[in-house]
Amino acid sequence: MLTAGLGTRLLPLSEVRAKPALPVAGQPLISRILGWLHRAGVRRVVLNLHHRPETITRIVGDGSRLGLSVRYSWEPEILGSAGGPARAIPLLESDRFLIVNGDTLTNVDLQAMVRQHVDTNALVTMAVVDADPRYNAVIANESGIVQRFGTLEPWNPGTAAYHFIGIQVVNASVFAGVDPNVKSETVHGNYPHLIASRTGSIRIFHTRERFFDIGSPRDYLETARYFAASEDLPLDRGRETSVGAGAHLADTILWDRVTVGAGAQLSRCVVADDVVIPPAARHADCSIVMRGREMIVTPFDGTATSAVSG
Repeated sequence: MLTAGLGTRLLPLSEVRAKPALPVAGQPLISRILGWLHRAGVRRVVLNLHHRPETITRIVGDGSRLGLSVRYSWEPEILGSAGGPARAIPLLESDRFLIVNGDTLTNVDLQAMVRQHVDTNALVTMAVVDADPRYNAVIANESGIVQRFGTLEPWNPGTAAYHFIGIQVVNASVFAGVDPNVKSETVHGNYPHLIASRTGSIRIFHTRERFFDIGSPRDYLETARYFAASEDLPLDRGRETSVGAGAHLADTILWDRVTVGAGAQLSRCVVADDVVIPPAARHADCSIVMRGREMIVTPFDGTATSAVSG
């Protein structure tokens, strides 16, 4: 599983926790993904780590609580979508494996995907959904064979554009020759070479399952709201949180050790670990973190950031 990323789009929340460690309606994001893998029959998992690794490892441990055996591939520098798997392959002990993004929730049928991968003799099978043909996408023909990555221009009869949702079945041979100590990419690196060298080496698995890509703080809040509503759960209130008298919270997530002062009003906010909201404060549509003694308030639209000294 790819869990080493910096989570740049999620700033400032990703300063506090790695993206896979975010709580989503009572469960960390990574626990939801690992549970989905377990239900599909997966028992061995390797996580690559770089940014805020302790926020991930203290949730997952050795995986035994989730019925899994989990090992870690440490990256002193981020190695990318090709370099990361290349470094992890010795820990996988398998000639064929799944690569799953650590920031995407979906219910794709992994067993059906693996069967198709084997039956078609593909080297890579990418889970995709329909895409807007104006934007960069996976371009495949009617047989599901990937032709290239980009836009439909120039258009060829019998091709269509798809959006890759971060789930793949891959043969280990795909990463032969990839330096496990140097950053490199798949879609923008060795995958085009595979396409050019062998017809049918990369194929799509077209799904209509819904997927949730947790990119920005707004995406995160909306994803958490969806799962809380669909599972009849409250939005997260972390450990050792305190909400003062007369405070009102609407569609707001609190992480651990948050204090909300009396009479404060928070609407559609994500409040990170150890934040102290002053009494009578009012905030909406924003993420809030602590940097030292300063409370940093960042609107979801990114137009401004304010600091409040503690």
